[in-house]
Amino acid sequence: MSRKISFVVLLAATLNAQIVVKEQGYVPFADAPIHYRSEDLHDPIANLQKRLNSGDVSLTYEAGHGYLKSVLQVLQVPVESQTLVFSKTSFQFPKISPEKPRALYYNDDVYAGRVHGGQSLEFVSFDPMQGAIFYVLDDHPAAHPRFERAELDCVQCHVAANTTRGVPGVLVRSVFTSPSGVQAGGTRAFVTGQESPLNDRWGGWYVTGAQGSAGHMGNAILPAGAPPEGLDRLSGASLHDLTARLDTSEYLTPYSDIVAQLVLAHQTQMHNLITLTNYQIRLGKPFEKPAEQLIRYLLFTNEARLAGPVRGTSGFAEEFAARGPRDTRGRSLRDFDLETRIFKFPCSYLIYSESFDAIPEPARSFIYRRLLEVLSGRDRSADFASLSDTDRRAVLEILVETKPGLPEEWRLWARGETAKPSDGLANHQH
Repeated sequence: MSRKISFVVLLAATLNAQIVVKEQGYVPFADAPIHYRSEDLHDPIANLQKRLNSGDVSLTYEAGHGYLKSVLQVLQVPVESQTLVFSKTSFQFPKISPEKPRALYYNDDVYAGRVHGGQSLEFVSFDPMQGAIFYVLDDHPAAHPRFERAELDCVQCHVAANTTRGVPGVLVRSVFTSPSGVQAGGTRAFVTGQESPLNDRWGGWYVTGAQGSAGHMGNAILPAGAPPEGLDRLSGASLHDLTARLDTSEYLTPYSDIVAQLVLAHQTQMHNLITLTNYQIRLGKPFEKPAEQLIRYLLFTNEARLAGPVRGTSGFAEEFAARGPRDTRGRSLRDFDLETRIFKFPCSYLIYSESFDAIPEPARSFIYRRLLEVLSGRDRSADFASLSDTDRRAVLEILVETKPGLPEEWRLWARGETAKPSDGLANHQH
């Protein structure tokens, strides 16, 4: 069999049979030193499958929602994170439409998707070393439900330089959506991250909540034959719930929360940058450039400003913030601002993730040294001009109290026992 197989053929085979075959063809990074196909995995889904195999946990099938609620509960994925996408951008695309959107849920390490009436649940689960691992779970009652790894079908779209930074990853795509749910012919698509203007976000997605005076592409259909300028970004921008748009009884909540959407956009590209930095050093390539990109993204230096107060509807913001951790002054990197920016303290909560901690040396030490340079004020270059002295100090104090494994120089600096970070990286720029 050819090492490269037609995506259309693979897609048709998956839709018809829901079979996952590990030897279908070429998978990026399958060879040394990454060994992406390795079965030595420690991502949340792999860990859950081990518990299912041992009988420590079980999954409950529910009419109407299949295994979804049970899986989310075991993986501690909040239902408040639900976002609904009606563009046909999943391998189960024939069943997706504005009337039957695909439901997505996530926490810090797992993304779960369910298509109404679909054959399987879809998952992206982050392994500390390998990054995004793709799984499906047959969504029919079974004595022993089993997650199956789906490699080739997924990496066709989830490994690309312009979407996932060239590593197995995740992305949020915004498209001009036609009444049938497909991308309107001749129109652009946008990959959404924290730097994306709100005006270009959420095309093909439902969005509930308030977002000030700004328009966006969510909740809107481009009329047949109309140019992109014909998309109405304002009239349907603020919806409290989706009961007027679809049968919400078929979903776990009637919401597609705007705060959950904002966090999702940040988190997906943050995950990709962590994986990119990890892969670069394991491949023996220069790691400084992706590490610097990671640092800037981690600190929200390129974040698009909000146009006004943002308020969600599902309770996601409250659930997310409650997860902490908090310092002795009650501050957390999960605290929201939602007036002019997403978070109150501009440093990503994914700094606490196992994936961040698994970045190999010397890249991890490089990142910590550069972060201390920036947060201590030693690096005041233009790239970090958006960070006020108050923000820098607050983030540094929160991390010193709440982040395990910080280099000793951070704690020395916090105690005033050293005036500055290592001189070797002073004024380091790329």
